[in-house]
Amino acid sequence: MNEPWPKIKSRQTTTISPWVDIVAREVEFAPDEPTEVYHAVAQLDYLAIVALTPDGRFPLVRQYRPALETFTWELPAGLAELEEDPAEGCKRELLEETGYPTRAIYPLGIAAPCSGRLSNRIHSYFLQTGERIADFTPEPGLTVVLATPSELVDMIKSGEFIQQLHLGALLLAELRSFISLK
Repeated sequence: MNEPWPKIKSRQTTTISPWVDIVAREVEFAPDEPTEVYHAVAQLDYLAIVALTPDGRFPLVRQYRPALETFTWELPAGLAELEEDPAEGCKRELLEETGYPTRAIYPLGIAAPCSGRLSNRIHSYFLQTGERIADFTPEPGLTVVLATPSELVDMIKSGEFIQQLHLGALLLAELRSFISLK
């Protein structure tokens, strides 16, 4: 930052698991003011994939989310591996989760998933797929469906599709004229 204040006075990272660190930052907001400690969750960057098959449908995945203790419908997604180009990570995740190879890929943007508590970023991409690979078997516990734009809108309106970060990726894809959810 170019501003003289606030200043990070100290930073301590505690590893919780291979996927999560907790970062405590001691922040000084003005001269002679007491510092305050802020905690953040540090993870690898997220990947969100708005994919469209040759017949104009969206591959969606259903999986159990222990944090919510329920199943959710989501876009194909994942974590960017260390030193992995996010676009390549999206191609990998799409193929692993849905069996669809990428024919073309377009960046939608990079955003902050939660600027108050998470220190990572979400990389959203629009992918045009090829035909599904033969004999594809989804990962255990994962269900893959193809949804038309109107079916996806119905899932969003009914509360079946609740992943806010994925709703943001869909909005970016619509604003950039890659899809229409009408």
